[in-house]
Amino acid sequence: MLLTGDNPRAAARLADQVGIIDVRAGLLPQDKVAAVREMEQAGRRVLVVGDGVNDAPALAAAHTGIAMGRAGSDLALETADAVIVRDELATIPAAISLSRQARRLVVQNLAIAATFITVLVIWDLVGHLPLPLGVAGHEGSTVIVGLNGLRLLREAAWRRATQGAARDHTARLAPGHRLPVAAGRRPSRPHR
Repeated sequence: MLLTGDNPRAAARLADQVGIIDVRAGLLPQDKVAAVREMEQAGRRVLVVGDGVNDAPALAAAHTGIAMGRAGSDLALETADAVIVRDELATIPAAISLSRQARRLVVQNLAIAATFITVLVIWDLVGHLPLPLGVAGHEGSTVIVGLNGLRLLREAAWRRATQGAARDHTARLAPGHRLPVAAGRRPSRPHR
C-alpha cells in the first residue's frame, strides 16, 4: 500500500515502478496515521517508509518506521526506528533481512551464553570447579558470542540479505500478495 500526499499521477507512477497495488494519494498526515491504525487493528504489523515531515506521525504510529536518509527531513529521521542512508527503495528488503539475521544471532548468543553459564554453575554446585577453569569458561563464552555476532559484518551476510530479500520481494509480488505499507516515498529528487 502506498500512502502519500503527492498527486495521484505521481503516486501511480511510483506504485507501478515498485509493484504496489493499493495506492492512496493526496493524503494529509492524519490520513496516513488513520490508515496505519486501520491496518494494525486488522491484526497486521505495519512498516512505514517515509522521508518528510508529513510522514513523521505515520512513522511514529507504525510498528516499525524507516526513514529514507539522504533527502529525509530531520523530524522523519528522529521519529523513525531505522534510517536507510541511500535513497533506494530496493535497500529496504535487504535491511529487513539483515535485521532478521541480527535477531536470530541475538537469540543464538543468548542461548550460547546461558548454556555456558548453566554448565559452569551446575559444575560448581555438583563438583568442584577450579577458579581458573571457571574464568576461562566464562571468558570463552564471551569470545564465542562476540565471534558469532561478527558474522553480520561479513560481505556474505549482505549478499545473503539482498538475495533473500529479492526472493521474498518476488514471492510477495505473486497474485494476491501485497507489499508492506510505504508512506510518502517519492521518486528520487534533486538535492537542495
